[in-house]
Amino acid sequence: MTDTGRAWLQIHFCVFLWGFTAIIGKLITIPAVPLVLWRMLLVAAMLLCVPRVWRGLSRLSGRHLAAFCGVGVMVGLHWLTFYGAIKLANASVAATCMATVPVFLCVIEPIVTGRKFVLKELILGLLVLPGIALVVGGTPDSMNAGIAVGILSALFVSVFSAYNKRLVYRTDSLTATTLEMLSGGLFVLLVANLYGILPEQLTASAAFFPEPATLFDLPPPEDLFWLAVLAIACTLLPFALSLKALRHLSAYASALAVNMEPIYAIVLAILILDEQKELNAAFYFGAGIIVAVVFIYPYISRTRTTVVGDQADPDRGQQQRTGK
Repeated sequence: MTDTGRAWLQIHFCVFLWGFTAIIGKLITIPAVPLVLWRMLLVAAMLLCVPRVWRGLSRLSGRHLAAFCGVGVMVGLHWLTFYGAIKLANASVAATCMATVPVFLCVIEPIVTGRKFVLKELILGLLVLPGIALVVGGTPDSMNAGIAVGILSALFVSVFSAYNKRLVYRTDSLTATTLEMLSGGLFVLLVANLYGILPEQLTASAAFFPEPATLFDLPPPEDLFWLAVLAIACTLLPFALSLKALRHLSAYASALAVNMEPIYAIVLAILILDEQKELNAAFYFGAGIIVAVVFIYPYISRTRTTVVGDQADPDRGQQQRTGK
């Protein structure tokens, strides 16, 4: 099997695991801020017990340490808004919003990594917009805030995916994951400590913050169980594996594969959370349009040369091309 073929299998396995994150986020009762704080710091604590990670950290320059930490902040912002969207709407809506990532990435990735801008990718990304319109029309008005926060979360995904593509050659995937989880967790901890000076509209929302007196309380036992599952099976394993896959796929291509996540999330939400009662046919039709884009991409990608490997790493100054 080629490296690219193996990378496709890896990214689709990651997407399958990520399909459970929205469901678990709905099952966890604590708001987004403590949820993300526990998730990131649990993963970082586990990885800091691995000697290989410390060796990787010791080899990184100060500039690249700072760069990975910056990406970690973006990951933290993504998860805060993603779980906020779940609490403000539901798991199906939050997962469907993630399918807008390619719309942002087709512009952001060329800027960040130096990859050539491809007009067909922009057109393909824009095909999700009618689906988004149907998704909005197929949900109650009370979920509109969740949709807006979910799309903002997709923007954060686009930014950190593009920078991960640029930085992935600088260290191994476990070291990169450790830095991003630790810095993201510390950033969320800072956000939690700013409770008193953040806008009232944010702190008054139970979707993001609990009561100040309970902000740092130990979660209930059932939440702790789901947080452990979320940290190990839905974060540590797929996050590190996806970074390895990015060595052989563009951030845009991997993001389109991630468009399968709503399929898994919606099916699981119906089976586990009975969410179909909250949504109408327009939502599912719109979600179908959005997810269909992932099946179109492999066909258009065959008509052009795909740039992988060191092109996303301008500091190396080398390019490796594959294609038919």
